[in-house]
Amino acid sequence: MKTVAFFNNKGGVGKTSLVYHLAWMCSELGQRVIAADLDPQANLSSMFLSEEKLTRVLKGENRKTLDGDIAPLFEGKGDISKEPHLEEIDERMGLLVGDLGLSKREDELSSQWTKCLESDERAFRVTTVFARLIDYARQTFGADIVLIDVGPNLGAINRAALVASDHVVIPLAPDLFSLQGLRNVGPTLRGWREGWRERVSKKPEGLALDLPSGNMQPLGYILMRHSVRLNRPVQAFAHWIEKMPQEYSRAVLQEAASKEKTIENDPHLLAYLKGYRSLMPLAREANKPMFMLKPADGVFGARQHAVTNCYNDFKSLAKEIMQRIEGE
Repeated sequence: MKTVAFFNNKGGVGKTSLVYHLAWMCSELGQRVIAADLDPQANLSSMFLSEEKLTRVLKGENRKTLDGDIAPLFEGKGDISKEPHLEEIDERMGLLVGDLGLSKREDELSSQWTKCLESDERAFRVTTVFARLIDYARQTFGADIVLIDVGPNLGAINRAALVASDHVVIPLAPDLFSLQGLRNVGPTLRGWREGWRERVSKKPEGLALDLPSGNMQPLGYILMRHSVRLNRPVQAFAHWIEKMPQEYSRAVLQEAASKEKTIENDPHLLAYLKGYRSLMPLAREANKPMFMLKPADGVFGARQHAVTNCYNDFKSLAKEIMQRIEGE
């Protein structure tokens, strides 16, 4: 099993919708997939589940959410659940449900990160909380891949989520702030990776935990929500798009940025993804991915062609991600 986190310091690029559609496409391609909603805003969960289902899983003290499964550890009542709740989306896909309550764990995750350097056993249990929960879910579900959605910040919750990740995909919008986000994400990933390796060396003797590798290796970037005319990005976006390959090389990979590297020949670009703005409202109404929309959902004429294009785009992207994972 491989874990892939989708992470950027800039919000509003379509990251959660990306994870949602990729999870469906991985299932469509025969993979057993877990979608883990580690963003306290829980937007991914609200895409997968109806309001009625969300109300059910959030109800009562024993919430059937990711935060409910880790609460005993943070509240001093034991450890995390070894049988985390997975909301079944289809026969090959399960969801670790997000919860606003997760935001309350930020301070403790931050303080315990430091205490790992003191070889404190509880600090390691807290810092690896997401990695262990995902692993328990994987054992129960027999997952081939886990897709992790995180919020657009550089805080302790995201650090613990990235410690649980083998690979990182960076979604980008064609704008200045995504470029600035890259400049933050690259050094942050390196710092977290190196910090975790230092902490692994401080693991207490006799601690019966299999610590995650915390590799968080960059798998590539995805250019989101660009508009095209005659298969070319519109001029307003082109200015920012042409800077992406060099900035990704410099900030994320620490490689010299060649001026000859362009968006057309950059091997680190996983995909262009169009916005498909006409399909998203229909998809939300039908509670299904855009590429599964049917005429009964209001898809006619040009929209049918857009659905086909959307399916092909996500199929190509899912296959590319799986091939890169298998090649490492």
